[in-house]
Amino acid sequence: MAEVRGIALEEMEIGQSAEAVRTVTEEDLDLFAKVSGDYNPVHMDEEFARSTPFRGRIAHGALVASFISGVLGNQLPGPGAIFLGLNMRFFLPTRIGDEVTTRVTVKSVDLKSRKAVMQCICTVGDKTTMEAEAEVMVRKRRRKADD
Repeated sequence: MAEVRGIALEEMEIGQSAEAVRTVTEEDLDLFAKVSGDYNPVHMDEEFARSTPFRGRIAHGALVASFISGVLGNQLPGPGAIFLGLNMRFFLPTRIGDEVTTRVTVKSVDLKSRKAVMQCICTVGDKTTMEAEAEVMVRKRRRKADD
């Protein structure tokens, strides 16, 4: 099996960023509810959700937060990164059919602790739906055998 490695801590730079775009589907909500056990009717029942301030179904906040995990684990820093924490704030709901752009930007790098802090922003169109700060443990560059 080929070895897959993300970006090493020493290669990360403040301001470096990566993003992914994903359209939220009804199947995403169904699968997320099944995996998480969160069947809140604001996510699952259109009739109920219409009676709420959201006036319709909305995606689980944790589903949207998981998009950050996807960028961290697949792109920046990528494979081998360990997600340590996430502090997030939601501004607008995400709905079925919304195209969510998740952008992760390196905010700080600490070589001694092997940690990076990432600024994370989710947008739909030109509107910010969620902002977060993630802490990630990042692997160091592997030393060569003759080092």
